[in-house]
Amino acid sequence: MMRLSASVLLVCLMTGIAGPLNAAPANPPPPDSQIRQVLANRIDVEQQSVGIVVGVIDPHGRRIVAYGHPQQGDDQPLTGDSVFEIGSITKVFTSLLLTKMTEHGEVRLNEPVAELLPPGTQVPQRDGRQITLADLATHTSGLPRMPDNFRPANPLNPYADYSVKQLYQFLASYQLPRDPGVKWVYSNLGFGLLGLALARRAGIDYGTLLREQICRPLGLHSTATVTTPSMAQRLAVGHSADLITVSSWNLTEAMAGAGALRSTANDLLTFLAAAMGRTQSGLTPAFQALLSVQRPTEAPFIEEALGWMVDTRGGGEIVWKDGGTGGYASFIGYDPASDSAVVVLSNSNNSVDDLGLHLLDSRYPLSVPYGSPPEATVSPGILDRYVGFYELAPNAIFTITRKGNQLFAQLTGQTRMAIYPKSPREFFLKVVDARMSFETDSRGKAMGLTLHQNGFDRRALKISRAAAMQAQLAFRQHLRSNTPSPGTKASLLRYIKSLERGQPNYQEMSPEMATAVRKQLPLIEGIIRKMGALQSLRFKGVNAAGMDTYDATFANGRLEWAIAPLSPDGKVMARGFRILH
Repeated sequence: MMRLSASVLLVCLMTGIAGPLNAAPANPPPPDSQIRQVLANRIDVEQQSVGIVVGVIDPHGRRIVAYGHPQQGDDQPLTGDSVFEIGSITKVFTSLLLTKMTEHGEVRLNEPVAELLPPGTQVPQRDGRQITLADLATHTSGLPRMPDNFRPANPLNPYADYSVKQLYQFLASYQLPRDPGVKWVYSNLGFGLLGLALARRAGIDYGTLLREQICRPLGLHSTATVTTPSMAQRLAVGHSADLITVSSWNLTEAMAGAGALRSTANDLLTFLAAAMGRTQSGLTPAFQALLSVQRPTEAPFIEEALGWMVDTRGGGEIVWKDGGTGGYASFIGYDPASDSAVVVLSNSNNSVDDLGLHLLDSRYPLSVPYGSPPEATVSPGILDRYVGFYELAPNAIFTITRKGNQLFAQLTGQTRMAIYPKSPREFFLKVVDARMSFETDSRGKAMGLTLHQNGFDRRALKISRAAAMQAQLAFRQHLRSNTPSPGTKASLLRYIKSLERGQPNYQEMSPEMATAVRKQLPLIEGIIRKMGALQSLRFKGVNAAGMDTYDATFANGRLEWAIAPLSPDGKVMARGFRILH
């Protein structure tokens, strides 16, 4: 999926099916009445979306079931022609371009991508093994999910300013951690590069190539990389996980092949009918070739074809792909055994994968959303006491606002989220297991708040508007400068050395950070021991959350560290790492 998940506040939890389901014949999609009941529950009860459109193909034909609305406060119904962003479902279209161009001899699956790029473009390779087009289309290129020079000016529209020049600069500097074709690692970057390379070989831009080679031949009149005036009139507006209106995403040519498309349920049903062989076209051989290459993923019983996921957890075979952007979630898939296909389009970014799989085969369970406690009734007058600014860390400010009877929290560099009262002073989020409690003085005036999440409590004192604006300005300047904050590299070096000695330097951490390290110390020390001696620590850039990122090379592997600017007294407020290889 196209979603970005670097966040100080939010923690994304995923649940799935651990192994194969009991072998039994697949069930066809249920009737419209049952689908509508599921959608009503998801929207009206679980509040997982504002509107959802489901498209179904079964042995009896095709049908549309829609529930909800294009946006909050809009009573118009959704239809099969309502337009949604479909995110990473774009990758199937990009792969179809690849197989069509292969069929016509314009490219080869085993052709190195470097041969499609401008002369002199440096593409990483390892031990003489070059990245091929098939490697890119199966997420086995060795490239990471995202490039390390991806630093969006606007986190709410993160792909809008990543240029082809930046992509080429990243490729020239990147070292592959493994041979191409060896290991599956999901890569938006890889598919962006694939789309760019195919467009260059064709001599036109990606959007035009897609329109001429796929959309026009199949009759997909509402599928495009940009929203036409006609599509804009039918647009289902995007919403965050807690149903706050968000802006659309715009992808540059560098990343268009990974997730730029908008489409409708009717168009995607037409696409699926062609993919299944229900309708014949000049693209039929190219559709069939999408399944000609299959490589294992990190998940049992799921393999990666060219763009598609091939899922055999049910004992049969389901071919599917999902997508997600800042305000949308999508799913397309088909079951060859039951001659059925399903499209699910939602105008919130809560995943609909479970719904799509369940409609194709009811043995795949529907997910259960995080359970929220009952809401309390709190007067607007009390809510107004909490409106203001709260400093969680240097340049990390919670902005609390009120609209009607709803309170919202927004952390610097992140989207605004609704918070709901459990009591007059305690609030919770519905999109993640986290709470906020406000501290007041004897007159009821707010003095601070505490974020409770993952067993940790982080306190934020209330500050003036002027101080908050200064912090926001410093945050933006830090992002633009893309230079490390004073002391972060030295602090990381001391911390890693202290872990190697088995004596973490808790005195250099905030109390909350020290508590977190103590709880996770066995895991942290185990990883550091396996990595071996530290060889180098290189600054990579400032991420969208305003944290300095560093590439740490050890004798036996690499870690990417992120560290927030130090507090005025030199304490570490937030820090973490992920394993690169």
